[in-house]
Amino acid sequence: MAGHSKWANIQHRKGRQDAARSKLFSKLSKEITVAAKMGDPDPEKNPRLRLAVKEAKSQSVPKDVIERAIKKSQGGDAESYDEIRYEGYGPNGVAVIVEAMTDNKNRTASNVRSTFTKNGGNLGETGSVGFMFDRKGEVTYPASVGDADTVMMAAIEAGAEDVESSEDGHIIYCADTDLNDVSNALEAELGESESTKLIWKPTTTTELDLEGMQKLMKLVDALEDDDDVQRVTTNFEASDEVMAQL
Repeated sequence: MAGHSKWANIQHRKGRQDAARSKLFSKLSKEITVAAKMGDPDPEKNPRLRLAVKEAKSQSVPKDVIERAIKKSQGGDAESYDEIRYEGYGPNGVAVIVEAMTDNKNRTASNVRSTFTKNGGNLGETGSVGFMFDRKGEVTYPASVGDADTVMMAAIEAGAEDVESSEDGHIIYCADTDLNDVSNALEAELGESESTKLIWKPTTTTELDLEGMQKLMKLVDALEDDDDVQRVTTNFEASDEVMAQL
């Protein structure tokens, strides 16, 4: 889990900062609106919406904000968003996947390309780094739900593929298409999860020193500040000493 938590850390840092909370809420709300518009507005009948609502709740998005986002999808004037994935390389050759939702593809592409260029990166073609990641479902639980064996047994019963347990908690992985079923089964056995979502899980990583990490953080921060960008994933790896200095 140590390696995982290091690369996942980049995705979550902003969520833990109060200054970025409203931006995070906005991005989670957009995902809910899009999911509700694409399917049924009832989370129980729409797996993607259910997962979006679950993730929003795990990030403490207020109930009225979630309900407003669902309601917005049913209005005739609801915005239409395209989902786009950008791939490229950051400083020191770190692979970067950027997932966006936009109502203007040209604007978003231009902004993302510019951000890569200004921060020592290089935007590539779709598929240029995607082969270094697997699309997976990820369910996280605090260490308090049980020991590693208990969680492992629950995960096997639920149809999961792998579990990483440490003193920080448990991370359960499954096939991306099984996430809804696996998360429901886990919830029945272990209770509400801390987080349930689809991720890009690195299959190979790039080791960075402190200077490399600082450069990468600058790129990721700039990308995450773009309102069209939903999430950024990288395949960096860094020692505990480097992470402690950041």
